[in-house]
Amino acid sequence: MNTEVRMLTTLIIVARMRLAQLKKDERGAVELTTIVIITGLIAVAAIAIIAIIVAKLTSKANNIPTE
Repeated sequence: MNTEVRMLTTLIIVARMRLAQLKKDERGAVELTTIVIITGLIAVAAIAIIAIIVAKLTSKANNIPTE
């Protein structure tokens, strides 16, 4: 697994842990803004991972000899 995917996977894990921590907060209130930001970060990380995979697959496909 390359560095970019590892970093993005770590970001997703940290965001999920933070959201779980906020849900267990003693105040009982998780701000909607916080949930939206964390969800957005997870979505951006997922899109970035997909873009990296597509770029690598396209590069490998373009290097396949056709003759």
